[in-house]
Amino acid sequence: MHDILPADMAGWHLLESNAADVFASYGFEEIRIPLLEKTEVFSRAIGDATDVVEKEMYTFEDRNGESLSLRPEGTAGVVRAVLQNGMLYGQPLRVWYSGAMFRHERPQKGRTRQFHQIGAEVFGAEGPDVDAELIAMAERLWQRLGIDGLTLQLNSLGSAEERALYRESLVEFLQHHEQDLDEATRERAQRNPLRVLDSKDTAVQALLENAPRLGDFLGAQSQLHFDSLRRMLDKLGIEYQVNQKLVRGLDYYSHTVFEWITDQLGSQGTVCAGGRYDNLVELQGGKPWPGIGFAMGQERLVELIRQGDEIAPVHPHIYMVLAGQEAKLVGMSLAERLRDELDGIRIVCNPGDGSFKSQFKRADRSGASMALVMGENELQSGTASIKPLRGEEPQHSIHVDKLVEWLGEWIKQIRHDAV
Repeated sequence: MHDILPADMAGWHLLESNAADVFASYGFEEIRIPLLEKTEVFSRAIGDATDVVEKEMYTFEDRNGESLSLRPEGTAGVVRAVLQNGMLYGQPLRVWYSGAMFRHERPQKGRTRQFHQIGAEVFGAEGPDVDAELIAMAERLWQRLGIDGLTLQLNSLGSAEERALYRESLVEFLQHHEQDLDEATRERAQRNPLRVLDSKDTAVQALLENAPRLGDFLGAQSQLHFDSLRRMLDKLGIEYQVNQKLVRGLDYYSHTVFEWITDQLGSQGTVCAGGRYDNLVELQGGKPWPGIGFAMGQERLVELIRQGDEIAPVHPHIYMVLAGQEAKLVGMSLAERLRDELDGIRIVCNPGDGSFKSQFKRADRSGASMALVMGENELQSGTASIKPLRGEEPQHSIHVDKLVEWLGEWIKQIRHDAV
């Protein structure tokens, strides 16, 4: 678990503000769910036999003996929330969330025990048009963030019945080649055969080249859904690769699954993953209701943003150098007036005392663009001295009555230059 320090926050703010804007443009509303849920919310959705529930969740009993868990992912909690609050079974519902998730995994680059996700979910719409629009929304976010080099992989899991037939065929294939599998893969084949398909072992992947294909088991309706989705993505100009080894280890997934991957983050190549989960609402105790969503890893996306254009940190616009108690009183009052009248202006007043020399050192270290100076001379003349801290412009004075107008024009220019 890691701190996110002030120097790193610019990338996080960039990601989060753009995600909120893009989601709103598609009619999504934000939902905030608890960090802590009853363990059954996750065990029922994810499955008791999965690594997440068995090995990775932070689970404990509270004072009443009830089993609680820190959330390992967002979708199960969202489904619980919309069911509990009576938000389903009407017109389609579009919500998004963000926040910390927790898994007791082996820490490595791009994977920590506390990590952060942004996710989006749509309930009550079962057509491929919603699948396509959700994918288009994520693609728009990558464009807004200037992230290049992501590859969209796409597959269909078909219906539960079709997937069960495929599972039987895959199990038969794996049992026939059991002597060629390592111990970990043999154990996975027994517990969750479909997860063998996304093994990172090159020998296993070479063996799977001759394994049965999930696409060969899709019925007419499932194939129509997948073909329609692909035509829509083609029409939208969204490039993708069909990857028939792209699966999910959870039974509630059906039909469309997708991932965006990158080769710029080492072994942790998935930055966003999603799919259709038409059976999850029923698993959580509701009536059958279709759903689809995705979740993106914020740490990985921030790292990709950093690898692109340099992100400018957020510094104050003005550092107020205030010499003497009277100047401090007048200066603090002036700073409040400027904040009232100039929306978004960032001002730091020098804390405590200090000589002009020491205050200017602090001003420079703050990253401010300008020092606004008030001392005995300025108090007597009703002025403030303006000293640019970046560049070669000379220091000059301006009457405080004209300061708001002058700074307003200065801020406009700064924002214009930043665009």
